[in-house]
Amino acid sequence: MAVLSQPGSTAVPGAGLSPEALSRGRVALIIGITVFAALAIYYFVGIDEGMTSLFGKTLAIHEWVHDSRHFLGFPCH
Repeated sequence: MAVLSQPGSTAVPGAGLSPEALSRGRVALIIGITVFAALAIYYFVGIDEGMTSLFGKTLAIHEWVHDSRHFLGFPCH
């Protein structure tokens, strides 16, 4: 398969990522941020209800994600 490049580009065929881009610390940080974001989204969409809300007894978040709760199959009524 031919690699198409624009005139004047300095692309090196077969060049990969640098070792710093895939260091253990960076990978652990990216995985940690991803897991935290996924759990936060799961909480706000699937678990947060008015009475059990961590942010007070308000239904603001519940109403904001109400349609997505039904779409994803979470019961809320």
